Amino acid sequence: MPSATKPVVTRFAPSPTGHLHLGHLYAALIARDYARDHGGKFLLRFEDIDITRVRPHFYDDIEEDLHWMGISWTGTPLRQTDRSSAYELALETLKSLGVVYPCFCTRKDIERELQHLTRAPHGPEGPLYPGTCLKLSPDQASTRLSQGESPAWRFNASKASQLCGPLSFDDQNFGKIAVDPNLLGDTILARKDIGTSYHIAVVIDDAYQEISHVTRGKDLLASTHLHRMLQTLLKLPTPSYLHHDLIADAEGNRLAKRHQSLSIRSLREEGYSPEQVWEMLEKAPKI
Repeated sequence: MPSATKPVVTRFAPSPTGHLHLGHLYAALIARDYARDHGGKFLLRFEDIDITRVRPHFYDDIEEDLHWMGISWTGTPLRQTDRSSAYELALETLKSLGVVYPCFCTRKDIERELQHLTRAPHGPEGPLYPGTCLKLSPDQASTRLSQGESPAWRFNASKASQLCGPLSFDDQNFGKIAVDPNLLGDTILARKDIGTSYHIAVVIDDAYQEISHVTRGKDLLASTHLHRMLQTLLKLPTPSYLHHDLIADAEGNRLAKRHQSLSIRSLREEGYSPEQVWEMLEKAPKI
């Protein structure tokens, strides 16, 4: 439940890499309604750090589709591309704590390593990173950096767990959850090409925007284990969580941006009214 003293602030954070579909609309609705029902603020944030996939026109398209559906927000939408210095500072803090390490592996390198393992570590979405570059000595890593190799930076889950100790978080649908520090393994916290990751950006910006309640799909529940650790390491506040169901297609698969026929934009162009789209959302299967 919301705190008696802390104002409720929620956010909807789409990526401008495609048009909104019914699943996005459902997520926006839950965040908007939660804030409205508790007298709080609802914010719009653009998670646009992946500049390799972002297209400029999607910013306006997303805002236009939300307005057409009657969803408004407080203030000017935050763009993560304006916040790179904050993410860089967070990464430097994690480096100083010794909870990240440089990774020079390509995807093919990782695949080859996994093939040689009799029992590859697995997480919620498949095999985890096998720790290849964790085995590098400081001198080996330093030499490769000095030679101009550009690494990704991976989370040292084992070291972080030692520093954090036992952690948990509260979810309004799943109750109190004990953090499993190894659930995602040594995941990437800063990509080679964009210098950060969703994981760093989201915890930094939730704190910056004073988000009190994170509402998002339950497909991100596993990521919250990592986010809770990052919040502790970076001395950030921990919001309350509400991981909700996902909208599915007729075959029971989670909607994705490839489902263009169910995008808000395509439905508008076919002549649907906002009321009809809301009705479609209400009847859509959820998983």
